[in-house]
Amino acid sequence: MQRAMAKQAEAEREKRAKIINADGEFQASQTLANAAQVISSQQGALQLRFLQTMVEIGAEKNTTIILPLPIELIRPLIDWKSSDGSPAPRPEQGMKTG
Repeated sequence: MQRAMAKQAEAEREKRAKIINADGEFQASQTLANAAQVISSQQGALQLRFLQTMVEIGAEKNTTIILPLPIELIRPLIDWKSSDGSPAPRPEQGMKTG
């Protein structure tokens, strides 16, 4: 009888723990959805968040940060190189030296 009552109590505790965990997940998803709405409604919010993340990463010692660079930013350099008469290398072909 005691074992049956202990099993029932354990099952009840597990049930409550799962409900609490599911409620926490639901609240977290709502908070993330709200944050996404704020970020999408403000023009510079995403850029500021990105820079804040870079600051947090950069605070760690021995950290290498690789930033994405849009090809549009280096396109003038590629075009300028091709203006000396030699064909500009395509990004997928790699840069040739010499």
